[in-house]
Amino acid sequence: MRVALREASRAAREEEVPVGAVVIREGRIIARAHNRPIAMRDPTAHAEILALRRAARKLGNYRLNECSLYVTIEPCAMCAGAIVHARLKQVVFGARDPKAGASGSALRVLNHPKLNHHAEVVSGVLKEECASVLREFFQARRKKFE
Repeated sequence: MRVALREASRAAREEEVPVGAVVIREGRIIARAHNRPIAMRDPTAHAEILALRRAARKLGNYRLNECSLYVTIEPCAMCAGAIVHARLKQVVFGARDPKAGASGSALRVLNHPKLNHHAEVVSGVLKEECASVLREFFQARRKKFE
């Protein structure tokens, strides 16, 4: 999660919403990314999506069944859908997202009973640090536009 937090800090320096993600396989990092929708002019350029794309390219397969995803905030519905399709074995996230989280905070996409794939979900890992990065970013942004 510390590597994901470093990725989130990179996003903040680039004036993107500070979310970072890391894909792990057999204890090794195989991909990492941070939010880049503004820079890439791409609404799907969330940290999770970019990390999953990089991991799939590296492994030569879109199915990442032996992989875990570490992300600083609860995945949104789009990212949760990609996680399900990638068949990740585990998702670990820091802060909950009451407005858009799709692991039960706002919606339940991850591990929805009608879906054919379920991943182990671990929440709250370094949650204060993950929430703090986001809170500080949005506080600074609000001050900038006052």
